[in-house]
Amino acid sequence: MRLLVTRPQPQADAWVQRLAAAGFDAAAVPLLHTEACGDVASPTATALLAAAQGVVFVSPGAATHFFEQGAGAPWPAQRWAAAPGPGTADRLQALGVPAGCIVQPAADAAQFDSESLWVQLRPRVQAGDRVLIVRGDGGRDWLADILRAHGAQVEFLQAYRRGAPRLSPAEQAQLQAALADPAAHLWLFSSGEAIGHLQTLAPGADWRAGLALATHPRIEARARALGVGQVFAARPSFEAVVAAARDIAKTP
Repeated sequence: MRLLVTRPQPQADAWVQRLAAAGFDAAAVPLLHTEACGDVASPTATALLAAAQGVVFVSPGAATHFFEQGAGAPWPAQRWAAAPGPGTADRLQALGVPAGCIVQPAADAAQFDSESLWVQLRPRVQAGDRVLIVRGDGGRDWLADILRAHGAQVEFLQAYRRGAPRLSPAEQAQLQAALADPAAHLWLFSSGEAIGHLQTLAPGADWRAGLALATHPRIEARARALGVGQVFAARPSFEAVVAAARDIAKTP
């Protein structure tokens, strides 16, 4: 069984390398394309960052595009950086944010998402605090709404744009192989939007023999709505995905 990583690049290739090192046959089929936008480098963005007590990065891509545009370094010790899951937290640390500044859900949280992140943020946020949320073009507003409800002043900063996948010839060939033999491939879905793009890339495909591993209940529901025959769930950490994929491989 081949595992298909659908995260945007370069995250997809990084996951493929880690999965290969763990003994899996894996390939990248990135079902989202992201690219930096210029908002991060603007004078307005610089002023928002300077005034913020904390910054929320919604994904590894948000962190990457933010820092690659020259923002945030060096990171001041008094400013917290929030991550909804371990992937984003690890990326922030790799980009130079001190581990002591990073806030993330508890390791045993039921899900890695905004709701679990808020449990850890709540003791830190005071009325009047300025919080900057770094994200792509759009997204859930749940965390912003609850921050505002507790008196924080919230601003958004767009660090990247999301768009339809731009598959290379090798990635396109891998997609066709998966469509031809769905039972021999396990899709790793970490985004509901990616599933929507897959449906556009393969209109009319029969997914009843397909296998998917989803990293959040909302993504799991989206995969079932697509018609995927067997949908499994795992938390979005690498270790949890590996454990779940090994269990799936043993399933008759």
